[in-house]
Parts: sequence; structure tokens; C-alpha cells
Amino acid sequence: MARILVVDDEVGIRELLSEILYDEGHTVTLAENAAQAREARQRGRPDLVLLDIWMPDTDGVSLLKEWASQGLLDMPVVMMSGHATVDTAVEATRIGAVDFLEKPITMQKLLKTVASALERTVTPVVANAGTRAQAGAIAGRTLTDVGALAGGSIPVAAAAAEPPEAENKLGSISLDLPLREARDEFERIYFDYHLRRENHSMTRVSERTGLERTHLYRKLKQLGIDSSRRRNQS
Repeated sequence: MARILVVDDEVGIRELLSEILYDEGHTVTLAENAAQAREARQRGRPDLVLLDIWMPDTDGVSLLKEWASQGLLDMPVVMMSGHATVDTAVEATRIGAVDFLEKPITMQKLLKTVASALERTVTPVVANAGTRAQAGAIAGRTLTDVGALAGGSIPVAAAAAEPPEAENKLGSISLDLPLREARDEFERIYFDYHLRRENHSMTRVSERTGLERTHLYRKLKQLGIDSSRRRNQS
């Protein structure tokens, strides 16, 4: 589960992304403009930012530059837009964005992009000539290769280091599993623990985990945990 900041001036987009991400177990903070995004970033570092490019006060690329210049770009940022050009996508990548989502955003594409971005380790960057080589490599590809405006993503190479074999487990969970499978396994253990601790009272489990009952039932169903017996005892 991750802390995700969603920045978009369209209330419908914010609510849609929030609902999908919340159902996945993430903690979601919403901002409708750059000013609110700045305040949220100052309160704490999110694990991921979904940042709209076109906003009325300050556009997303300018905010990305601002964070980079202040050394605050130490988390993965995925840009979002329905009207961006390949030049805009390249510029955002040069500054430090790790990916790009084209609107309208499908649930499958959102979850795939979020999972990929959360696996990235981001070192604080400053928008300068040091990132031009990466941008130049992307600019030399075709629009299809970049994929930014065709529902694809901007590929950014990242070296993957293999963890020591002795450290490939967290309890009974194999860390060699794909992120989503490992997270699902953790959540099954997590909810099973709280269900047993609260004697299967959905009301108390809801209060303990911070999930509304509707979202809790949906999460248990998603994880394959039968909630019928628990519902009768609530």
C-alpha cells in the first residue's frame, strides 16, 4: 500500500482515480491545483504523484521543474494529459517524470502504470543538462516508440539489482513475487489477523483498518476472503 498524491483540476478525474486507488488499498491525497499540490508535498513525501499537465494556475511541467529545482523530486511522478504533444512528454521526462498516462485513463492502464512506477527508486534530480541525454534518446524515437500519446508509456531504463537470496522473504511472503501478488498476499494476512483479533466483527475491523465497511467488503471479496460468515456476526 502506498501514499499517492493525485493532482488534477477536473473533479471527475480526481474522484475516479481516488476510488480505483483506494480500492487497491492505497492512501490517496487529492489536489485540484498546483498550490494544493505544493502544500501536500510540504506536509510529507508521497510514494507516487499522478500529475496533470494542464492546470489553470500552474501547469504540471512547471510544477515538476519547481520541485526539481528545490530538491523535492525524490518520488516517482507520472504525468497525465489528454492533449499533450510528444515534445511535452519528452520535456517532462527530461525533468524527472517516470511515465505518462493519456486521458481517458483506463483502470487497467492506471494500475499497471502505478505498479511499475512504485517499483522505481528515484534519486532527487535537478532539471539541468545532466538529464538531456535521456531526453535526447527519447526524442530520437518515433511517437509510436515513445507511446506517450498512443496509450503507452515513456520507457525509462532502470538498472535492476538482484537482492541477496537470504533476503527474498518477508515472513511467509516471497519477495520474488510480482508487486501486486506480494501485496495481495500481505493484505490477506493483514485482514485475516484483524478479523481474528476483532472476532470477525466487520464494524470493529472497519474502524481498526480505517476502511469504510463498503470498501472493506469489496476488498475482502477482491482478496478471495469469504465475508458472509463475518457479516452475520457483525
